[in-house]
Amino acid sequence: MKVSAEKIENQQVVLTIEVESANLDKAENRACTRLANQVKIPGFRKGKAPRMIVERHVGKQAVLQEAFDLLAPKAIEDAMKDQSIESIVTRPQVDIVTLEEGKDVVFKATVVPRPEITLGEYKGLKIEKKVDEVTDEDVQHQIEHIADHQSKMVDAPEGAAVEDGDFTTLDYKGEIDGVAFEGGEGKDYPLQIGSKSFIPGFEDQLIGLHAGEEKDVNVTFPEEYHAKDLAGKAAVFHCKINSIKRKELPEINDEFAKASSKFETLDALKADIRENLQKNAERKAEDAQKEQALETATNNTTVDIPPVMIDNEVERMIREMQMRLAQQGMQLEQYLQFAGTDIAKLRETYRETAEKNVRTGLMLEEVAKAENIKVDAADLDNEVQMMAAAYGATPKQVKKIITEQGRLNDLVATVARNKTMQFIFDNIAE
Repeated sequence: MKVSAEKIENQQVVLTIEVESANLDKAENRACTRLANQVKIPGFRKGKAPRMIVERHVGKQAVLQEAFDLLAPKAIEDAMKDQSIESIVTRPQVDIVTLEEGKDVVFKATVVPRPEITLGEYKGLKIEKKVDEVTDEDVQHQIEHIADHQSKMVDAPEGAAVEDGDFTTLDYKGEIDGVAFEGGEGKDYPLQIGSKSFIPGFEDQLIGLHAGEEKDVNVTFPEEYHAKDLAGKAAVFHCKINSIKRKELPEINDEFAKASSKFETLDALKADIRENLQKNAERKAEDAQKEQALETATNNTTVDIPPVMIDNEVERMIREMQMRLAQQGMQLEQYLQFAGTDIAKLRETYRETAEKNVRTGLMLEEVAKAENIKVDAADLDNEVQMMAAAYGATPKQVKKIITEQGRLNDLVATVARNKTMQFIFDNIAE
């Protein structure tokens, strides 16, 4: 076999590979055997037709193509070894130059080698752990949050006017240039004043109205409004307030503490809240420290990332987004329409994060190699058990799904990545 290599743009390498005709002939024999098992040939049992009959039945070119498909992977593997290319980051692009009976096979395989990575400092990183102080105001805010959940909705006093924060029900009908538009009408619609759930300026104009009163509210739809036919247009909404309700909060005292917790006194409840807030602050600080350590180790790494790796990561992120949207009953096309963007802009938005993800992934792979971090059966079992607990399944069920979907390599990669990150975290300088 003869091999030559040429470096082209975007870190691609074109391997020109020449395989001796004798190897093609052997591959044709294997190809005929495979095809004989795949097609039904009259007069022969499956897999028993001789080469000459198979060639006559499916055509010589089909046999040659099947033979090429059989010999190309090994030839590319050998060619990569010949050129000291250890691994590639995407499937080779193959272009046949010569594929004829009795002639050497010549083809080109365009590959993108895994980039060279130079690790910087990743052990003993000096990352400060900043724990936010829990204040009396933080505790009081939590108490008020609990009180808000314990509140009751009551009618506003007779004769009361709408105030910021009130809960109203209203009828409304919108018009643009005197013409009603689709989606512009509602009956007994619930609206909290100040929630900003309506067009900017709409809710403010209802303040001061009494139950039963009517008013024309003048607004302009935002330029980026999701309904393009309404974007930027001035509209008038004829509104009528049907009811006004307000929250009635409980008095915050020992009785409140007893009713809303396991504690007998307000002071005991506050002490528990402070302790939980402190634990949350510690966890948040630890997470931030870990994130900074990972980012620092990544930034300390030198690597020239092939564009195709970033492209592939962008597509992975978009597929992930599609799955999340599908779980919510929405298609990607609908999301793009609502967001006022398109797939090209979305890809561009993701590129910076995608590059960071790829760079971090390459750094972690190199650290794992440098520190000889391995994944053993116990690691995989632990990961499976955590997955089972998260999804309410048994480890056996999770293993079955992973095996059936061919995701074992993905599982190993995930565990290796997690173990390597933990290694970096465990070696943060104290």
